This record gives sequence, structure tokens and C-alpha cells, in this order.
Amino acid sequence: MSGTASKRLNLSVQYASRAENLPARELLRTWVRAAMHADGPRGGDITLRFVDADEGLALNRDYRGKDYPTNVLSFIYDDGPRIQGDLVFCAPVIVRETEEQGKPLTAHYAHLVVHGVLHLRGYDHERGEADARQMEDKERTILA
Repeated sequence: MSGTASKRLNLSVQYASRAENLPARELLRTWVRAAMHADGPRGGDITLRFVDADEGLALNRDYRGKDYPTNVLSFIYDDGPRIQGDLVFCAPVIVRETEEQGKPLTAHYAHLVVHGVLHLRGYDHERGEADARQMEDKERTILA
């Protein structure tokens, strides 16, 4: 695979939610690219799927054993030179979080997209405090 092909981003966006104010594809592409290139250019095949609470609950229960919908789920299939993975965003959870935290909806989506892409890149805040701090620092840098 040539260097250019390995840095190409194939992004698929699936709107499977009835929620209003979901981020536009071009905005999503901007956020994904920023996170993908944070440590140097890297390509991949990524799908972003926006779902309602019932699908979010089913996925979180089936894949994580947790009986509630969560804001974002990351499914990585290959973290080699070309990242292959899916990110699933539960729109009702994200809207609720923005209301509880007093955040703008677009800013929260930007953070969660960057957070999810970093998971696909191998960052994991659940491995310990040092890894969590590293991931949070990287998120702040990208979002700035």
C-alpha cells in the first residue's frame, strides 16, 4: 500500500437516530481528521453511527455487559497502519449530558468524536491514571 493510500480517510456516517441537531458530515470529518492526524498522518476506514437509546442500550449490554446506554462506544477492528473501526454515539444520552453539564451540544459532540477516535488509535483512559491523563491531554490539544 502506498504512503498516500495508507493516509486516506474513508469515513461513513450513519444517522439512525430521530434526534435533532446531529452534527453534519463535514463537521464530523473535520473532527475525525484532527484526531487521526494528532500524532502524524494516519488513514483509516471509520464508521460513525448515531443511534437512539434502544440501540445504544442493546450494544452496551451485548458488548460491555452494562445495562444502560452510554454516550459513545468504540469498536476497533484493526489498529495497524490503517485504522478500521466503528464509533456509535447515543444521541439522547449526549443531549442529556449537555443539559446536565451546561455544555453546547456541538462542543460535546466534538469532544466525543475526538475521544472515540483516540480509542480507535489505541488510547485508553481505563488502563490507569497515567493513561487517562495522557488521553485527556491529547483531547485538549486536538480540541484547542
